[in-house]
Amino acid sequence: MNIPSIVEAQKAFFKSHKTKDISFRIALLKQLKFEILSREQDIYDALKKDFNKSEFESYISEIGIVLSEIDLVLNNLRKWAKPKRIRPSMLTFPSTDYIYKEPYGTILILAPWNYPFQLAIAPLIAAIASGNTVVVKPSELTLNTSKLVTDIVDTVFNKEHAVSIQGGVPVAAELLDQNWDFIFFTGSVTIGKIVAQAAAKYLTPVTLELGGKSPCIIDDTNNIKLVAKRLVWGKFLNAGQTCISPDYLIVKSTIKTELIKHLKIEITKAYGKNPQESPDFPRIINKKKLIRLSSMLNDVKVVFGGHFDEEDCYLSPTLIDDPNLDSEVMQDEIFGPILPIISYDSNEDIARTINNYEKPLSLYVFSKRRSFINDVLKRFSFGGGAINDTLVHFGNQRLPFGGVGTSGMGAYHGKHGFDTFSHKKSIVKRGNWIDIPIRYAPYSGKLKYLKTMFKWFS
Repeated sequence: MNIPSIVEAQKAFFKSHKTKDISFRIALLKQLKFEILSREQDIYDALKKDFNKSEFESYISEIGIVLSEIDLVLNNLRKWAKPKRIRPSMLTFPSTDYIYKEPYGTILILAPWNYPFQLAIAPLIAAIASGNTVVVKPSELTLNTSKLVTDIVDTVFNKEHAVSIQGGVPVAAELLDQNWDFIFFTGSVTIGKIVAQAAAKYLTPVTLELGGKSPCIIDDTNNIKLVAKRLVWGKFLNAGQTCISPDYLIVKSTIKTELIKHLKIEITKAYGKNPQESPDFPRIINKKKLIRLSSMLNDVKVVFGGHFDEEDCYLSPTLIDDPNLDSEVMQDEIFGPILPIISYDSNEDIARTINNYEKPLSLYVFSKRRSFINDVLKRFSFGGGAINDTLVHFGNQRLPFGGVGTSGMGAYHGKHGFDTFSHKKSIVKRGNWIDIPIRYAPYSGKLKYLKTMFKWFS
């Protein structure tokens, strides 16, 4: 596949202005929805082959989110795309002022492997809804799902409008060498820096959805059984291969032992005494990732789990008690089913731990104390999060999703995705019925009147 020729063909198609037709966009998004629904079982099968995902987990974390995104866009796109009238200023009076939403042009979407269907198709929906042409590169690590993504995109769209290109690092490198109008990347901080560097060559705007060590703070005021149940769901969904999963717990020291007890109970309830036999517990994506994760279990106190099988790419749900911050498991984002549990006694203990790392993508607090919650929200910078639960902020398509600092830049979901892939063009339409002479030279004697006018119209 000749990548430069594909990009040129998409740029030419964009210049035809066909993608600016709202009805054209809506018709294609309806076709995309139909194709996804008609191939729902194929999606389940592909995710099963790549991760051993259950159909329930595949729907809640991949298919359902994508279908909700399409429905939200279809129901609101005409309203979102309308020019927005803005109050004029003193300097533009008399006028009517507007913000016009226009597509950037040709978009590159680089999708990750951990949610290979959702994180390829959801940004595609937003980019198409905004009127762009799109090249999607799904991950080479999820062969079955990436092939299916490519089949779906190729079925719905002409290649000059949207196309999926499969391949590994050489393909990604060649794609990044092209001159794009916008790049959307989801993945690691390390690769995000490479993407940003490539984008800088052409001053291309980017959205980077990255990650980091997302903390979860638990005080002594909550229902520990419910806390444990919600933690087990949020941490071990997709075997912990979730960029917003709780990376480590910071737990009030007086309840840590009891919390660990209930975490063990809830893990067993969810996945049985041997999670490797559970139909609901996914696998690590490949042996290389498994070896990386298993090395984190060295020289730490494993209080539950810790079992792995390289041939099956299996790592059991694992709890680690009070690891040293210098240990391997506390250095980088874990991205697997390992949950370190660190105790605290004071708010300063919490701050010392969290401030040891860069700004995380997510942060969670379990507490009934409003003052404690508000203090955490004010004190720490992070992309987004939840109070008394985990992951659920991602499920509201009306909330922007994105990071801050090294956990990312830019946001998407719903209207926020439409805005991300749209340039906001400011337009002033001047009236001719009056022409106030104060702005014209000569300026002698006009300054005091100018200052008064600025006060009136501020």
